[in-house]
Amino acid sequence: MEEKTKPQARTRDLGKGSIPKLLAQLAIPVVVAQIVNLLYNIVDRIYIGHIPGIGAAALTGVGLFAPILMLINAFAMLSGSGGAPRAAIFMGKKDNETAEKIMANCFSLILIFAVGLTILFSIFAPKLLILFGASDATLPYAVEYARIYIFGSIFVLIVLGMNLFITTQGFSKISMMTTLIGAVINVILDPIFIFVFDMGVRGAAIATVLSQAVGAIWVLRFLTGEKTILKLKLSNMKLDPKVFGPCLALGISSFVMISTESLLSISFTSSLARYGGDVAVGAMTIITSVNQLITMPLQGICQGGQPIISYNFGAGNKDRVKKAFFTQFFVCAAFTIAGWLVMMIVPQLFAGLFTSDTNLVDYTSWALHIYMAGIFSIGFQVSCQQSFMALGQAKVSLLLACLRKIVLLIPLIFILPCFLADKVFAVFLAEPISDILAATVTTITFLTRFDKILEVGVQVKKGD
Repeated sequence: MEEKTKPQARTRDLGKGSIPKLLAQLAIPVVVAQIVNLLYNIVDRIYIGHIPGIGAAALTGVGLFAPILMLINAFAMLSGSGGAPRAAIFMGKKDNETAEKIMANCFSLILIFAVGLTILFSIFAPKLLILFGASDATLPYAVEYARIYIFGSIFVLIVLGMNLFITTQGFSKISMMTTLIGAVINVILDPIFIFVFDMGVRGAAIATVLSQAVGAIWVLRFLTGEKTILKLKLSNMKLDPKVFGPCLALGISSFVMISTESLLSISFTSSLARYGGDVAVGAMTIITSVNQLITMPLQGICQGGQPIISYNFGAGNKDRVKKAFFTQFFVCAAFTIAGWLVMMIVPQLFAGLFTSDTNLVDYTSWALHIYMAGIFSIGFQVSCQQSFMALGQAKVSLLLACLRKIVLLIPLIFILPCFLADKVFAVFLAEPISDILAATVTTITFLTRFDKILEVGVQVKKGD
């Protein structure tokens, strides 16, 4: 009985105490988990890029799988990122029963998504990879990796989607362990399967799937155990549109953000393959991984802030919502500005992690300078974007999710090469231009709407 009261007390603390301290307690473990989570993809690519003789081609091939991987992640977040804030809001209203129904319905959706995506991508993966820009030299490695990873996609969906329900209850350390356990296993298994068993790209995929499977087991054991506040129950898994519908409406913003990242990846790789060949696509593979060093910890900071914002919004505590947002906002801004400085000063350091090919290192260093020129502004955009979600503002969040990638970035990838002589430079330049413009619009939109959203929330709370 004592074990059950401790997590409840921890959840009630979201409504009192120091906001910066709470954000640190919740965000730091999640940020660590996000950084560790990079090992799932980065370690694979580092090892693959250093396979003797085929490293550069194999690295490029695995990078071409990124759009499919992102789509799998998008469906996990459609359920998890939509359900977790709503569960937190109902916890703030002291309605844990509804919060449990939300979590269970989201888990059912994840299982359905897993079956559908596995069948779909198993059939169409080879054709899609060619569409993404795979050449005769890189296609075999892309297909080899894709077939194994797709088979284990159910584990990826469970880890990404359901781990958010652990974080939103205030168990950020448990959430961190989900990623830490899987990443450590991946780091250990990668060299064994790739080099010791001489399985190459297939070995990297097998190591990743096995590590994600362990992570999925860890998540499910916790959510069905005694220490969780919200328990995953079979009786709540029957899909109810009134329960999962609002979750999908809220989660569609994250889905669009990640799925358009897939479309964005396709736009980049197809354009770079056309103008710069395999070396340009290989550079983009490395840049994508380096970019995650900024964006994934940034998401972790916002995941730490989300339970505080959602809980206090549900409780009608306007002042704490404001303080939580602005604390998160300034932390995100400081982080991305620091990351931008490092990327501008030593790009070759990051390029050299992934390959020993001198030509590819030099090319990637040049491209990083261009691509990362506007990364300092991402902190403003992501903080406001994620705060809209934490406040249940699905429609605005969706529109802003579309702004940077669909309205600005993807068109610019195809338009700029028409006006600049250096086509590859033009493709990479699209990124900083869209980053800065989108961050400006998103920040202004949030700050002008923030007080109105809070006033409506307080009125609803009084009506309850």
